[in-house]
Amino acid sequence: MLISTKGRYALRVMLSLAEKEEGKLVPLQTVAREQEISEKYLESIIVILARAGLVYSLRGKKGGYCLSRKPEEYSVGEILKLTEGSLAPVACLDSTPNTCSKASECKTLPMWENLNTIINNYLYSVTLKDLLNPETSADYQI
Repeated sequence: MLISTKGRYALRVMLSLAEKEEGKLVPLQTVAREQEISEKYLESIIVILARAGLVYSLRGKKGGYCLSRKPEEYSVGEILKLTEGSLAPVACLDSTPNTCSKASECKTLPMWENLNTIINNYLYSVTLKDLLNPETSADYQI
């Protein structure tokens, strides 16, 4: 599993919005400037987040984006799964059921399944609030 730039930037966008006053609409240009990310690239990411209902968007002069829920209600796993598609460490775990023709005889499959479980449990246990307050949220450390 290699988290792409899209996944990492999606987390940064969500954290940037989480740092703002609840319900305050933030122009994408502001987020792009604060995060030093191309506004054009952020547009493609924010569309994904908005369509999934993770952020609220309003178009127009006074428009912008804000979180649709509280920071503690978002997991890192939810955001990465949305932007990455899969969090599986190996391709054979991307589909359910496993469609690999060698799955029944694969000696390494149990190890990959355990790693997949650990990755998912960890990423879904860490919230945006945890990332904003690492000193008070030591629970997200392995």
